[in-house]
Amino acid sequence: MPEAATQRFPVGHILREARLQPVAIRRVGQLVRTVAAALVLCLLLEAPIYARPSDESITRPNIVVIFTDDMGYGDVACFAKTKIRTPRIDALARQGTKFTNFYVAQAVCSASRAALLTGCYANRVGMAGALNHTSPTGIHPDEKLLPEILRDHGYATAMFGKWHLGLPPYFSPLKNGFDEWLGIPYSNDNTKYHPVLFDSMPPLPLFDGNEVVETDPDQSLLTRRLTERAVAFIERHKERPFFLYVPHIMPHVPIFASEQFSGKSNFGLYGDVIEEIDWSVGQIVDAVDRHGLTQNTLVIFTSDNGPFLSYGTHAGSSGPLREGKLTVFEGGVRVPAAMRWPGKIRSGRTCDTPIMTIDLLPTICNLIGAELPDNPLDGVDVRSVLFDEPGGSPPHESLIFYSGTELHAVRVGKWKLHFPHKYLTVRGATRNDGKPAGYGQLQPQSITNSGVEGIASRHGYRVENLPLSLYDLSTDLGEAHDVSAEHPDVVAQLTAVADRYREELGDSLTGQVGKRLRPLGRNDRPE
Repeated sequence: MPEAATQRFPVGHILREARLQPVAIRRVGQLVRTVAAALVLCLLLEAPIYARPSDESITRPNIVVIFTDDMGYGDVACFAKTKIRTPRIDALARQGTKFTNFYVAQAVCSASRAALLTGCYANRVGMAGALNHTSPTGIHPDEKLLPEILRDHGYATAMFGKWHLGLPPYFSPLKNGFDEWLGIPYSNDNTKYHPVLFDSMPPLPLFDGNEVVETDPDQSLLTRRLTERAVAFIERHKERPFFLYVPHIMPHVPIFASEQFSGKSNFGLYGDVIEEIDWSVGQIVDAVDRHGLTQNTLVIFTSDNGPFLSYGTHAGSSGPLREGKLTVFEGGVRVPAAMRWPGKIRSGRTCDTPIMTIDLLPTICNLIGAELPDNPLDGVDVRSVLFDEPGGSPPHESLIFYSGTELHAVRVGKWKLHFPHKYLTVRGATRNDGKPAGYGQLQPQSITNSGVEGIASRHGYRVENLPLSLYDLSTDLGEAHDVSAEHPDVVAQLTAVADRYREELGDSLTGQVGKRLRPLGRNDRPE
């Protein structure tokens, strides 16, 4: 806290001054009143001197965040035309607000989760790309994550699902603000079920807290098991504020559905998986409602990035958006999002204001009257957007999109500028057996090669080059028509915005090193 905010009122000085007053009888009453007033003032000013919201403005809502893995914008009925039935997610959107311009900071697992839980672009905290079972790195212990903030303010905290911010025990969720965790430390393909590297993968550990309770668990039961734990957590903590984070393991490949849902959808196994996730959303929302917590619970549903398109019928859809996971096209970084909080978030509303997962931490901090972390954030308080407050201006002047450490694109208003960069697109025809496009002809590189060429070699992509391209998202949602030649002034404006970010966060495409980057944690040489 700043020094000025911690100064204390000089109590002893006031009392000494009071004793120096004349003690004539006629002034005894005045002296008593003076001392009493001073004591009251002392009590008031003994608290740190900084502005706090009034009691009326501070709420302590329960927070529920449901975060799916590789679910596309086109996989939810209320966002795009699909054969997949998602009645409970659709109902959540009707009972609250549907956000059609909701973004993730990077279109890949670890980086997306780091941004969500720190309120920062993933590059700022050193988290770019996706970790795996060989990674010695993870979220730095000095980073103050959302669950840590909430736990410090009396919340019960739990995560049921995929962590992906470093290997336990050094990077355990229980060291990062969570009281409980059931789930896996990285993606579910880092196992014998890997579509390509299956013969070189270790068993997949399932953790309960810091203990591995199973290896290679039955993945068809994971969605149900996570859901049951989430519902039980709500039951146990219905009398106090809680933060429930459910980062679902599905529908990341390999995909599995339980017997109850297998073969039941109109969209094959992938449809079964999404409809089971929809059921899970319903179970969690029903638990909130059943315990009378509806009016004091903020429920957020979204995805970590777009679909893994190279996996054909085992992957989702970007709907009207271009490309998917691992790219900064809209299909990679724009995700379905719905939020419900009756009496706070208006029902039946569609919001097209661009916001991002980095905004959730500062927004929730302000909701509960918590101070923001000492380290700089990139997210902003978007309560005015969530609550549809009149007269508010867009919270972000700009949003930026990195792939790894490369700055690929920037959005300002309706404009999105892509800088020249390599990108991944599906190589040829896709399959219906859970294998990537081109399977049998791939020359897969080691999982430790996380660059664009390594990813392409394992997951059925080819690498293309995109020139400088400007898109008007208000008329070209699919980013198909480059208008950079017609709008050089817009290109110059957005380039200037990107240059400011490059100075802070760096850009390996231009060779610029960021001046305000924070370190990764390492379990091989801990501080």
